[in-house]
Order: sequence, then structure tokens, then C-alpha cells
Amino acid sequence: MKTLDLTDIFIDRNQPLQKQLYKALLNKIECQVFTSGSKLPSSRIMSESLGVSRNTIIQVIEQLKSEGFLVAQAGKGIFISSKMPNNISDRSFSCSNKEKFFFSESTHSLPDLSNYGESIRSSSYSLSRWPKPLPFSPGLPDLEAFPHNKWCKLYRQNLDRITISGYGDSRGYLPLRKRLSEYLRISRGVHCSEEHIIITNGELEALDICIRVILNKGDLVLIENPGYKRASFLFKSMDVNLQEIQVENGILNVDNLIKKNFAAKLLFCSPTHQYPLGGIMELKDRVKLLNWAAKSKCWIFEDDYESEFYSQKKPVAALQGLRKDAPVLYCGSFSKTLMPSLNLGYLVVPEPVAPAFIEAKGQISGPSTLLYQAILADFIGEGHFVRHIRRMRNIYQEKWVHFCTLIQSRLKSQAQLISPGTPMNLVIATPGHEDIKLSKDLANHGFGSTPLSTCYFGKTKRSGLILGCANTTTSQREEFISYLVRYLIKK
Repeated sequence: MKTLDLTDIFIDRNQPLQKQLYKALLNKIECQVFTSGSKLPSSRIMSESLGVSRNTIIQVIEQLKSEGFLVAQAGKGIFISSKMPNNISDRSFSCSNKEKFFFSESTHSLPDLSNYGESIRSSSYSLSRWPKPLPFSPGLPDLEAFPHNKWCKLYRQNLDRITISGYGDSRGYLPLRKRLSEYLRISRGVHCSEEHIIITNGELEALDICIRVILNKGDLVLIENPGYKRASFLFKSMDVNLQEIQVENGILNVDNLIKKNFAAKLLFCSPTHQYPLGGIMELKDRVKLLNWAAKSKCWIFEDDYESEFYSQKKPVAALQGLRKDAPVLYCGSFSKTLMPSLNLGYLVVPEPVAPAFIEAKGQISGPSTLLYQAILADFIGEGHFVRHIRRMRNIYQEKWVHFCTLIQSRLKSQAQLISPGTPMNLVIATPGHEDIKLSKDLANHGFGSTPLSTCYFGKTKRSGLILGCANTTTSQREEFISYLVRYLIKK
């Protein structure tokens, strides 16, 4: 016969012990947590388990016996009665208020959340849901075209390696950092070595590390508007002074930024492909921005968004690589180049301050998963990564041209192409339509999207859709346009 478990009963030493124990046992009986016929532990065991004297235990048991809730069987022990008192439903203490025996009888509201917690709790559009692998979900690569067979082979080769079964270095797997530094120097012109590259659990962790290491409460932070909404929520969690900088023609206006002479501590920007509008900052403006940042003692967080798939023959060099002493924190991710489930990114920080960022990474989350890092190091080292990028650059360009052509030819009167500047995503305006509702309706029909209005800060917003074309087929693009035409005309 099973003996009842009393380990979840909490006894407050500052309250009458007998009353608490009586209510706790009675509540479990009434709510049938303790079922009829179950045996109570002996008074000695209950005393040791609850830290209450045996006299107190015996007095409570005797009271419950006298009321008919417990019965004694000679030579066997105390059991829950199979016949409950008739007035059980009339008792003042019942299952509906079963928590009260742990606390005082008064009703209390929950403690307050932080300002950040309240802001996201009341947000009208949830950012906790990440894009489903639907056609046209922004930021999703062509998962069908990924070389899964090569990746799986490397996975099997690394799976039983004891050397990558531990925690590893907070900076990341050394062979991966070495190969990544070579790749970034050649492809993006980044000044780096493996010593100041940190492998992160995606871009948001990289930004979180930078925020914690650089910013204090009340510091001024500048962010592009429209821009990356998840970044703005991270900044708000640190209670900084967040100032939006308007984007003009899809590009941060550097001259306007310099004229305003902000005393900022950090600027968050995406100069290679501005998110979400896709503008590319010219070289002269990049130089101006770097000179301003150095003079103003302002850090720049460079989100090198989709740089690998730049549609022209020669990609624009990263902002970080234009001067060796640049106060730039360079961030990239493998989620869009390979597959989102990897959840691996990287942060390149200036060598003099690298120890602080590395220590922060170790304290915040510890090392990223070694197995995937080892597979990725081999994937890069064997040349699969560069070949995959080159192949996908051409494939994405063809998809993008086809999608833009469909939009321009069939959606002229209902929607306008705002930004044809990114190889994986594009943006259309949907005037007269609520883009959040439109995005939800598209999802119900099996199409992904992100409402453009959710990328704006403040009251002034623009209605539209951010659409990914990388993870689509020709027939899906044609079906999507046909559906969108019918939807916009009907509405």
C-alpha cells in the first residue's frame, strides 16, 4: 500500500503550527490529493519530515479523526476515511481556496514587472514568435537547396568525438574561429583574428553581450527608424535613452546624424543592407560615419545583414574594415546563410577590449554548443561554405528578379515595391490596408510575412509587408501574387 507524500507541505515557523498542519492535511483530503484508503506516515516520520513535534502531529491527527476524515486501524496505522463527513462542502476551507493555508488570509496581487516586462506584456504585436518555415517568411534561406548530405556526413564524423563533448571555450571552438577569421578578412575586409572573435548563440545574444558590457542606465543609444524591433526591446531592457534616427531612401542619413551632434554611447545600424528597407550606405558616408564615431567616442554595432548575398559582383566592404582603430562591434549570423536551427552567430570586437566581452559571454550563457561549431568548422574548412554561398547568391538573384517582376506587373494599383535592394527579402507598401491583419490572413493561407509597421518606432508608421523570396518556388510566387491581388481588391 502506498504511503502518502508530505514533502510539498510548507510550514511557516512564524504562524501557529497546529493550525497550518490541520489546514494542509484537510485541504489534501478535500481535494482528493489524499485519496480514501491511503495510509498516513507514522507520527514519527511526519515529525521528522515536517520539522514539527510529535505532540503537534498527534493533536492534528486526533482532531481529523474526530471529524471523520481519518480512521485508525488497529496494528496497521492511520488511513484516509472512505466515508467523508456530510458537511464537507460547507467547510470554510475548501479546494477553491486551497493555497491560503500557506499564506495569510488576505488577497494579494502579484509583484510588479520591470518597465521592460510591462512594455512587452502590453505589446500589440508579439515578437516571441519566430517565423515559421512558410514560403515568404523573411530571413529564411532556401532550406531545400542546403547541402544536407555533406552536413550529415560531417555530423556523423564529429558525433562521437570526446574532445568536443565538454563545455569548451567561451570564445568558441578555436578551429571555427580561425577559419571564420580567414573568411571574414577575404570576403568582407574585416580586421580580425581568432583572438577577438566570439561565437554566439545568434545575433541577439551578440547584441545582449555588447549592451551589458558597454551601456549604463540612461545612456543615449541611436537606432535606425524603421529598424530591427527586437534590438529596440533589448535596449529598453537596460533602461537606456533610445533615440530613433530616420532612414531616408532606405539609408541612414549620416550628414543629418552628424549635424545633430548626439552625445551617444552606441549606434545600432545595418549599413550593408539596411533592415528592413535594404539601402546600402555609400563609401563616402561610411568614412564620415566612422570619423564621427571616433571623434564622438560612440560605439557602432554593425549588423552585417545578408552581406554574403549582395547581388552585385563585388560586395561592399564591411564598415569595420575601413579603419583599424574603428570603434565598431561587427556582428554576423549563420542563420540566414545556412539554416536557422544552427542558432550560431559571431561577434568581432576590438582587441584591446576583447577580454571584457569574452568574460561577459562566459557569465551570461557560457560556451555555445561545441558539436555544431565543430561541424561548421569542417564545413568551412572543406570549402562547402564558400561554394554554397556562391551558388545561393545566383539562385536568390533569379528568384528576386522573378518576384519583383510579378509585383511590378500585377500589383501596380494595389501595392508598390518600396525596396528591391536585398537579395533575400523585399518590401511592398500596402496603403489603405492594416498590415498586421493582412499578415495574419496571409499566414492562415500558408504564406509568411512580417508587417512593416512593426519595424517603426514612435507614432509615425508605414503600412506594408516584408517578404522573403529565398525560400519560395516559382509556382509559390505566382500563387502568392494571385492571392494578394484578389485579397487587396476585395478589401
